[in-house]
Amino acid sequence: QVQLAESGGGSLQAGGSLRLSCVASGYPYSRFCMGWFRQAPGKEREAVASIDADDDTTYASSVKGRFTISRGNDDNTMYLQMSGLKPEDTAMYYCAAEHALSCSGGVDDMDFWGKGTLVTILS
Repeated sequence: QVQLAESGGGSLQAGGSLRLSCVASGYPYSRFCMGWFRQAPGKEREAVASIDADDDTTYASSVKGRFTISRGNDDNTMYLQMSGLKPEDTAMYYCAAEHALSCSGGVDDMDFWGKGTLVTILS
């Protein structure tokens, strides 16, 4: 049973930085596509960033240059370093994994989801 667990959310002032972590367990392969998604109140869930088995990364245009996705040394940990945070970044952030080496990128493409961690940015 694949499980994803996020941590690192919180509430802070605009302009600050935060690092989210995601730990995956129970996955039978050493590397696979992982990504971060977010859902703001009243809005649809959207892709934020993804990293594939070759460590190629993609970012939403709204976070490019401010957020960095990376893996930990054990391949089962993923991070999202967020800086220059804005009130519009406020959302529940979800870690997700796709049973593939390359990322398809969409919400519907992901096979496993964490429960989310809340990020609130105050103006």
